[in-house]
Amino acid sequence: MNTLQLSIVHRLPQSYRWSAGFAGSKVEPIPQSVAGCENCLVALKLLSPSDENAWRVMERLSQALMDIEVDSSVLECEGEPCLFVKSQDEFAATCRLKNFGVAIAEPFSGQYPF
Repeated sequence: MNTLQLSIVHRLPQSYRWSAGFAGSKVEPIPQSVAGCENCLVALKLLSPSDENAWRVMERLSQALMDIEVDSSVLECEGEPCLFVKSQDEFAATCRLKNFGVAIAEPFSGQYPF
């Protein structure tokens, strides 16, 4: 089994959608006032490595998701490569990535850290 040791991703807090006419190639943030978006996307950003290897790592993560038939796209967001998956596929995607050797950074509350 191929693994990507020391790769860490985290979910960006905002939801996204495909830009009109650019499905699969360009995203735009969804205003927080829009609730219950049926075609929302979540973005996973690589925390390590953050150099020129980041694009290659993200492409390998996308391939790992394709192996379990979860659609994903690697696109630039916030100046770095991000992996976009449908929000309904988020749990399957993160489970697969964890099994692939990727750490998922989870947010936690400073008030109740444990």
